[in-house]
Amino acid sequence: MEGSTLTRVYSRFSISYSNFYLCEKSQLQPAKSPLSNCLLSCRMIYHGERCTVSLRTLNFAKRTRDYDLESSRRRAAGKTQNLNLEVSPHRAVSAVRLMRIEFGGAFADLLNEKGKGSAKNEMAYIERTLGFRTRDLDDRDLRLVTEIVGGTIRWKRYLDHLITSLCHDERAFRGMEPLLLQILRIGCYEIDKLGIPPYAAVDECVRIAKVALRPGAGNMVNGILRKLALLKDKNFLPLPKVEGDDRSRARALATLYSHPVWMVRRWTKSIGEEEAVQLMTWNNSEPSFSLRANRKKGYTRADLVKQLNMLKVPYETSLHLDDFVRLKTGMQGVIQAGLLKEGLCSVQDESAGLVVSVVDPQPGDTIIDCCAAPGGKTLFMALCLGGQGMVYAIDINKGRLRILKETAKLHEVDGVVTTFHSDLRIFAEEKPLKVDKVLLDAPCSGLGVLSKRADLRWNRKFEDMEQLKNLQDDLLNAASMLVKPGGVLVYSTCSIDPEENEERVTAFLLRHPEFHIDPVDGYVPLEFVTDKGFYFSNPVKHSLDGSFAARLLRSL
Repeated sequence: MEGSTLTRVYSRFSISYSNFYLCEKSQLQPAKSPLSNCLLSCRMIYHGERCTVSLRTLNFAKRTRDYDLESSRRRAAGKTQNLNLEVSPHRAVSAVRLMRIEFGGAFADLLNEKGKGSAKNEMAYIERTLGFRTRDLDDRDLRLVTEIVGGTIRWKRYLDHLITSLCHDERAFRGMEPLLLQILRIGCYEIDKLGIPPYAAVDECVRIAKVALRPGAGNMVNGILRKLALLKDKNFLPLPKVEGDDRSRARALATLYSHPVWMVRRWTKSIGEEEAVQLMTWNNSEPSFSLRANRKKGYTRADLVKQLNMLKVPYETSLHLDDFVRLKTGMQGVIQAGLLKEGLCSVQDESAGLVVSVVDPQPGDTIIDCCAAPGGKTLFMALCLGGQGMVYAIDINKGRLRILKETAKLHEVDGVVTTFHSDLRIFAEEKPLKVDKVLLDAPCSGLGVLSKRADLRWNRKFEDMEQLKNLQDDLLNAASMLVKPGGVLVYSTCSIDPEENEERVTAFLLRHPEFHIDPVDGYVPLEFVTDKGFYFSNPVKHSLDGSFAARLLRSL
């Protein structure tokens, strides 16, 4: 399921980040605010793994944040602002946002015009964290923030390898303040991956380090980034060689293509080293986004194309779905034009739209979407009903379900959408409901959407896979109870891992012989149909998010 996590269906709460520990407060520079005092006193240890943050640490962070928010309100009330016009706003925002992502306070999502990702709020975070403000973000700055934040997170392992090598002292790397580390990551990314002129990247990163931290930090940034620029110019970067046994090769590839070692080993074993490299290259590429025109509001793809032409946003019409348009750039323009806010279109990958094609919603159908939030597939299925029938949307997350309900109203399909806040397993036991079609878009590893979800590769761990498989089996059992005789059960994921896909279906059919596979070749283009009759989108082959769906019929 898009953006799903283990906490989506579990009542318990768990959270993991890159390894770090709190140490004594630095005496080298006074803290700018309670929040920066906390962040600057943290030291990072990065080994490509994760640790679980204690509740004590989380509670401390929450108290610090609450205090800091109140402090910010008092400053705002007094109209005191420390404006710094020398520091580039997009780098300041990127550095602070990367710290918030590192410590769980933000997501690596597209900056938008409203809510937590707004430019106004991002600037407020800078003032609270760094103690000063920069000039406001313009459209170009917003695009740069999105590029730098996403790219820096994707290439984090690679960048940290460069920084550690250039420090010549792993202890110096481990002892860096989080802000200093983020500034170095940004500078390395700009020089090595974005092609920013080294003099510009070095100068800007040195400036923010000196203003936000201390002169000595700026000197360190200057030395490391200048050395990086020199080595890159000579094509002599300190990179590992892919050689030796399977484990050594996997570790080298994990650094070169910036993925966790366990993922690389899993892929090289299942699809081979060459295809694994292609997959990681895709994951590190700038993602494209697809828009689905909302025909319910009389807004067709032709209308959407006309609007995109007016906005001068480049696009490609989908080859597979009539209502879809694909964008590589220009999403900020679409947001600012209000197309999403007015419900004229929605962001939905074509791979998700093809899963709806596998369900094949028809007017008059009664459908259950088992893990519905955030609701992209729910809304598309509701649209296909043409005002006749019903989609029951079930989800354990009450807040996300509320957003789904509001979006259904915005898209004018609320008349055929009914929401239920429940754990699917409890719902199936307590509700004597049998319907025509059931979609279980199951919580999964998300290994098919790593291009869009830049931070997911670092938040997922090997141990998750076994827990997810058990959860998927439980949810499949529950979903099967809601299918009427002769009805359809569609199991889907946004994973490319066979253990979450084909193997879960095989295990389910052994437990439930009353179901059998209904090949999807009549519902999606043949290029997406596997030998066993399943739907599968391959990121490398199809240039779409990776996804899977099996259509299962219940005997009469």
